[in-house]
Amino acid sequence: MSTNTSLSFSSSELRDLAVAWVALGLAFAIFFAGGGMRAIANVAGGGLVGPFLVSLLTAGIGFLLHELAHKVVAVRFGQVAEFRADYGMLFLAVMSSLAGFIFAAPGAVYHRGMLTDREHGLIALAGPVTNLLLAALFLPVLLVGVLGGSEFVGLVGSRGVTINVFLAAFNMLPFGALDGNTVVSWSKTVFVAVFVPSVLLTLGLFVFGGGLF
Repeated sequence: MSTNTSLSFSSSELRDLAVAWVALGLAFAIFFAGGGMRAIANVAGGGLVGPFLVSLLTAGIGFLLHELAHKVVAVRFGQVAEFRADYGMLFLAVMSSLAGFIFAAPGAVYHRGMLTDREHGLIALAGPVTNLLLAALFLPVLLVGVLGGSEFVGLVGSRGVTINVFLAAFNMLPFGALDGNTVVSWSKTVFVAVFVPSVLLTLGLFVFGGGLF
């Protein structure tokens, strides 16, 4: 196995990361603003700036760090890895948010090179685990916002926790091209250890936390 661990980004990759981040921030801001005419009215009234910033800091970061985690681990295993945005899917994310729902698949990290099943599994696992770590990091932000009486900080914290827990659970589903399918093919024990807590946390947030804040 190659031990090349150099992490670098091409100009096209940096562009794709930036476009995906902004597009997802816009899509989630429109979604949380109610979608459709309600969101358009908020834009016209200048009321989308705050939601856009919140979405950049929560959903946008959650999606992009998920993908970058795949890249970091792939490079660690000697792969040539690069993120590529899917512009068609980013457009669909914005359009679906206007319709009142979100369908977001911003792109993927593509890598090439020889890998063992374990290495494939660890690369796939890196994304959902990163989302769980981000959820843990957003929890004190939520507490600071609640205790300090800051609605904005509390909103960043609550959405950061909920969105990242949901992303972890969704991506760990053992179907199709989702990360969970790769992880379960490598290790059912590791799959259960990550998937079950992710699902339970997501269900708990939706049942007891009122869903997406």
